[in-house]
Amino acid sequence: MSLEQIHRDEWGRLLALLVAHSRRLDLAEDALAEAFEQAARVWPDDGTPTNPAGWLMTTAKRRITDRIRAEAMAARKQPLLAIDERNRVQDNESGDDLLRLVLLAAHPALAPEAGAALTLRLVLGVPTGDIAKLFLVSEPTMAARLTRARKKVVAAGIPLALPDARVLPGRLDTVAQVAYLAFTAGYAPGSGPDLVRVELAGEAIRLVRLMRSSSPVARASQSLTALLALMLLQHSRRDARVGRGGELVRLPDQQRSTWHQHEIAEGLDLLGVLTGRETSPAIEIDGPVAASYLLQALIAAEHARAARAQDTDWVTIADLYRQLEDLTGSPVVRLNRAVAVAEAGDLEAAMALADGLLAELPTNHRLHAVRAEFLTRAGRTTQAGDAYREAISLCANDVERSDLEQRLAFVADPEGQ
Repeated sequence: MSLEQIHRDEWGRLLALLVAHSRRLDLAEDALAEAFEQAARVWPDDGTPTNPAGWLMTTAKRRITDRIRAEAMAARKQPLLAIDERNRVQDNESGDDLLRLVLLAAHPALAPEAGAALTLRLVLGVPTGDIAKLFLVSEPTMAARLTRARKKVVAAGIPLALPDARVLPGRLDTVAQVAYLAFTAGYAPGSGPDLVRVELAGEAIRLVRLMRSSSPVARASQSLTALLALMLLQHSRRDARVGRGGELVRLPDQQRSTWHQHEIAEGLDLLGVLTGRETSPAIEIDGPVAASYLLQALIAAEHARAARAQDTDWVTIADLYRQLEDLTGSPVVRLNRAVAVAEAGDLEAAMALADGLLAELPTNHRLHAVRAEFLTRAGRTTQAGDAYREAISLCANDVERSDLEQRLAFVADPEGQ
């Protein structure tokens, strides 16, 4: 197993254990990062240890001990992260350590976006640059936000403990937002060689399952139920998204026989819990967070129910995106709506929606790629080529950029392809 894979699989669990051990979030995060850095230097020559996680834990604990000794009297004055003794995590436990760390970042002392970003970084180890892209801010801005959030956790003495049923409901929407952003990071990585990060998306699903199993209050949460349905319906297509050579496979070209039908069935069943039927809400949805996830899940369900790409009900999907845009005001939702409108047959309206986003999403490569596709369909190949070149210049994901380059080549020389 590679060090990168170990980082993805073990980062959150090891960090939670180190926080419980040291009661210092700042020391725990730094020590674990240093342990991984040391592993990157040592393991290529010495070989990967039999127990990599144990090696990292031991190394990080030594770093913490050294830091605490060096701080001496100053460390005694530093505010500590409170830990309920009844909930103290031991090194050999695997129960609720990760859950506690998620709830720590979802504490009301932190703003929801700060808590979400902090959990992505601490629990799942998502790079700061990719988190910045999810929040549509620059990397330095996100780095500063993460630093402020860490300091607030330490200064406030936020407990690493499971809250009781009276406190939990107010934390669930934020936890759902955290998991949703983690899932998005798995299926829309902002940079790097991977088109999808299946392990990260799977971890986000595990977080939601863990939350829903933690208490009756969490299981009854509409936000978590709708989100789990959405995740399962999207995750069911993971094996069809990437070709044998690692290339991007677009939705119309995916082999639907490879979609995981048991996950689709579970997602549709969860939608049934919320709607009474599979196509539209039949009960009152409590709050915009739950409504947003429900609408997205209903969109995913339309794709899942279509046996063939040409059977997709794009008119319904476009209307669901309209409702979602009305709810959120998100320019990214409007971009997705534009795609659905085009697929439903109104290319002129779709182009107007996309062109109207140029001021709001000037550096979003997907907007330029969508415009290029629309312009190609309209026969405006010169403008389409310019839009593809702009998308390529802005795209930091290797696989997506390769796909865009192929599409540009086709527009430039359709007979040669």
